[in-house]
Amino acid sequence: MPIFNTLKLSIMATAGLALVPVASHAQAPAPIAAAAPDGPTYADLATFSDAAELVIRAQIRRQTTLKPDRAPGLAPGFARLYIEANTLALIAGRSTVGGTLAYLVDVPLDAKGKVPKLKKREFLLFARSVPGRTGEVQLVSPGAQLAYTPELEARLRPILTELYAGASTPPRITGISDALAVQGTLTGESETQIFLATENRSPVSITVLRRPGQRPQWGVSWGEIIDSAARPPAPETLRWYRLACALPAQLPSNANLAREPEERRLATADYAFVREALGPCVRRITKG
Repeated sequence: MPIFNTLKLSIMATAGLALVPVASHAQAPAPIAAAAPDGPTYADLATFSDAAELVIRAQIRRQTTLKPDRAPGLAPGFARLYIEANTLALIAGRSTVGGTLAYLVDVPLDAKGKVPKLKKREFLLFARSVPGRTGEVQLVSPGAQLAYTPELEARLRPILTELYAGASTPPRITGISDALAVQGTLTGESETQIFLATENRSPVSITVLRRPGQRPQWGVSWGEIIDSAARPPAPETLRWYRLACALPAQLPSNANLAREPEERRLATADYAFVREALGPCVRRITKG
């Protein structure tokens, strides 16, 4: 029997949105491929997808370089382009998009200081619609235009499927509410519960179990029932991303509810154990 009694927490369900299929002329995505050494990581793709209202496969039709006085905030070594493109496919979206679209993007100059030629090239765009401006979109961040490849789309599709799964989509983690460690009756026996704060106030909790002579076990309960048999999230899944890329590096002292020094130490150590097991949130394009 677990040391803690099952706790009852409130839950707020969120409405899901359907994944938009690729246009019929497109081929089925290739098998999932590993990330290129210098390409976007899983965390980059999840961050873009999470922020985007539209994920679009587009082909550049025309580019116009804006003059510096019309490009406020442009970083040195970059050019700001006004892009006109053809929509090849709406891969996912919370709204519709027309057959053509326009947007602004900052691109790095080449080795000769020239603006790269993008005409006829295909890109994946992570964007939002612009209210009152039909046919215009806004990228969710300066780097949210990625050169299209079938391998990149294959990596992206499982992320979008999880994000558009409706009520089963894991919520965004905003912090740690409480943590409490309790020692058992046997030496070396303990259980730690870590309750997480979420954006939509739905309950998420982490359980760490220690038993004499056994390796520590931990898992995550994504709901109001705290399951002592819960398992850790698989790497490079949305549940993993929610935790690895949002949890603080250390357990905040004010979240540790244990009173006894040994139990406070145990809660801190168990949290560190979970963070190490999750691994780092590696990014190359986005910011945390």
